Amino acid sequence: MHRNLMLIVNPAAGRGAYKVNLADALHTLDQGGLRTTLFFTASRGDATRFAAEHARNYDVIACIGGDGTLSEVMAGLMQLETRPPLGYIPMGTANDVATTLDLPKNDTVGAARRILYGTPHPFDVGGFGEKNYFAYIAAFGAFTEVSYVTPQDQKKTLGHLAYVLQGAALLPSLRTWHARVEYDDGVFEGNLLYGSMSNSTSVAGIVKLREEMVSLGDGMSELVLIKDPETVVGLSEVVDSVLSQRFDSDKLLILHTRRAKFFFDEPVSWTRDGEAGGEHRQIELCNHKAAIDMIF
Repeated sequence: MHRNLMLIVNPAAGRGAYKVNLADALHTLDQGGLRTTLFFTASRGDATRFAAEHARNYDVIACIGGDGTLSEVMAGLMQLETRPPLGYIPMGTANDVATTLDLPKNDTVGAARRILYGTPHPFDVGGFGEKNYFAYIAAFGAFTEVSYVTPQDQKKTLGHLAYVLQGAALLPSLRTWHARVEYDDGVFEGNLLYGSMSNSTSVAGIVKLREEMVSLGDGMSELVLIKDPETVVGLSEVVDSVLSQRFDSDKLLILHTRRAKFFFDEPVSWTRDGEAGGEHRQIELCNHKAAIDMIF
């Protein structure tokens, strides 16, 4: 017996790599009992609109694109009372969610097989303010703007290296913000270089949290705060602590919380899943426990 699959495709993701083996992937899905209807995005917000308007008519929904596309699809699903399970065919540069879920990257057929034979797992969705959502991270501060200030032509030519180079170029302009952060178990107040709330073992394809530190469907998010390192040496110690996965720097706080409220003295730029998230003097983030079933 066949089931119906809604497949949302971002043709710009991964340098258009979706075209490679797409026919084979669709054949694989069909042979496995999934009849697929394709929806192609043309601009930002299309994936959210498609999911909100049409997903209720399908047994399974999936998307081909980067984490930004996946994030848009989740935002659309969050508008529905009943949500079909969600599969992901990752195409792009960082693909933090794919890394966390151990999904095949830039492998259309392999990821299609995972949709067919994988298992739906409860997956927390982040809430950002009133009606915005994020799949795996909302962040402000050092390097967070890299993913959307990196020119698109560099992304296509250099891939992930473009992010790293752009991050290095931003080093001279690093600054801190005075913040008050209220979370489940307490309050932090001080100068921060970086802050984020996430549900992922991979951040920007560079920073890796240990797998035992992250549970994807437990209703708890990881709140990461990096205090003002004050000196270049202090910054290098923080970077070394993160990259070595020791997380032992006294400038680094990693907490588990259901919600976090940030207060700043001035508007601060945020990103959601690598896309611009606007400027906010005050913003509340929360965890929608097990809101979606992700297939992996």
